[in-house]
Amino acid sequence: MTSLPALLLLQANIGQMDAGGDIWNLVVGNLALIQVQATVVGFMASMAAVLFGWVPEGHFDIHHAVLLCASSVATAFIASLLLGLVMIGVIIGSRRVGINPDNVATPIAASLGDLITLALLAGVSTGLYKQLRLNAYINPLVCLFFLALTPVWVLIAHRVPSTREVLYTGWEPVIIAMAISSIGGLILDKTVSNPNFAGMAVFTPVINGVGGNLVAVQASRISTYLHMSSIQMTGVSTVTRRCPNPCHTFFGPGVNSRSARVLFFLVVPGHLVFLYTISFMEAGHTTLTSIFIAFYMAAALLQVLVLLYFADWMVHWMWGRGMDPDNFSIPYLTALGDLLGTGFLALCFHILWLIGDRDSDVGD
Repeated sequence: MTSLPALLLLQANIGQMDAGGDIWNLVVGNLALIQVQATVVGFMASMAAVLFGWVPEGHFDIHHAVLLCASSVATAFIASLLLGLVMIGVIIGSRRVGINPDNVATPIAASLGDLITLALLAGVSTGLYKQLRLNAYINPLVCLFFLALTPVWVLIAHRVPSTREVLYTGWEPVIIAMAISSIGGLILDKTVSNPNFAGMAVFTPVINGVGGNLVAVQASRISTYLHMSSIQMTGVSTVTRRCPNPCHTFFGPGVNSRSARVLFFLVVPGHLVFLYTISFMEAGHTTLTSIFIAFYMAAALLQVLVLLYFADWMVHWMWGRGMDPDNFSIPYLTALGDLLGTGFLALCFHILWLIGDRDSDVGD
């Protein structure tokens, strides 16, 4: 879902959404584009789940595979539509009240995306599972219905100039980002399958969500800055640098360095709120000891530090090579955030177990 707010943010910031006649064309084109991406990625994700989850174990069931495909495609379609409508309202509203939509729309997209998708997936899969025994033909029909709509969305997106190019060139970051996130999912699955580390499942969405939100904001701000400044794509060393100096990324005098510092300093208070909310709700099995909080914060800070540095490098690198960072950088960065967050958190749980800081209600 990151490509929709990224495209609309750019179009809003350069004034393309200020004219009433252009708004509806941009809205319809972007919604159609994201429906195409959501349907295809949802189908590919279900196939990947079947390939890496069931086939190696020898428990393949064609009916369950169709159920997974139908649930994945339907969830991706509905979630993308709902989130797309919300994002359009947020971006247009932000522009009209004078708020920079880069600071509002991107974190909302990252946060609500996970919440809406997980809630819908649970509801849709439960409903389709109940139909599996009663009406086995429902799941194939659901899957075919959403896949059959794909050519319609392709045609609509093709007719809008601002989405036509992304329709044909924007698949690489989406698919690679899905593959990177899947590696993080495998790490999570292997870790939480151990009863000693079951509590990790509660904290993984938090660390990944916060990291993804912060880096998405920074990448969007840098990309907008480059577009608004009309910097040439060649011959500018600050744009085409291959490996930026970390000191320049975080301590430079520019506006992007200042925003990187602000976003980095938001990590600790933001995570403390989530940690104590989880503790108050007694979610999971992990006891919030001072050692656990210290290791967790170290993992979160390291994750965001790496992500902000990569955002500075990746956005400028793509811009310098004629690639629109709005279409390419954010999917890579958020997927990298999932991988780093899950990996660092799994490492923390293993280290805490070794040094004796273990869940109070999990036996040794």
